[in-house]
Amino acid sequence: MTPRQLAFDIPHRAALGLEDFLVSQSNAAAVSLVDRWPDWPVRAAVLAGPAGSGKTHLVNVWRAKSQALIVAASDVTTQNVPELAAAGALAVEDINKGPIDERALFHILNLVREQRLFVLMTTATRPGDMHIGLPDFSSRFKALPLAEIEAPDDALLSAVLVKQFADRQLTVDPAVIAYCLVRMERSMDAARRLVNEIDGLALALRKSVTRSLAAKALDNIAGTGRGRN
Repeated sequence: MTPRQLAFDIPHRAALGLEDFLVSQSNAAAVSLVDRWPDWPVRAAVLAGPAGSGKTHLVNVWRAKSQALIVAASDVTTQNVPELAAAGALAVEDINKGPIDERALFHILNLVREQRLFVLMTTATRPGDMHIGLPDFSSRFKALPLAEIEAPDDALLSAVLVKQFADRQLTVDPAVIAYCLVRMERSMDAARRLVNEIDGLALALRKSVTRSLAAKALDNIAGTGRGRN
């Protein structure tokens, strides 16, 4: 019996030349933030979400719209702020990853206030939960409009699994997807790791993707995680 293709009522958003971006309730606010540019309440915003949730993808979509430069927060210095700001739009990624030059980042937000720059900042940690030493930067950063990418819901995780398998030319029975969905870690990164593991096992064992193969892949991933503790 040939496994039937899965269909989900999940919109595919063409990511301006990048791969399709799957949209669901969990990331709709972040997608809306990017889509609304330049009609933002202020000229800066924060995009927050865990690693692998799609922040960088959306930053690249925004770059295509705004012609922004993209820079890691740790690479922003007082010396290079004028050069970075010259483009008129700037994406600053991973504010939560130190060390960062808080005075340089505060300078960037001053340029935003002067209407000379658009800025999109990303972080894996909610701004309100971050410790920032420079009070002026802390208050300004934490007051920016915030769009959060939440943990993926079932529909999005299912669609991501299907897409990841399809990218590898694998057609997987819906029962296997459902089996994985209730046993895997609830993250986009986990979905990618699981499909990679299943694909590797299928190739190594020369078997089709079945529930037993998925179970072995889940066990392997769990074992790897225990080994890192």
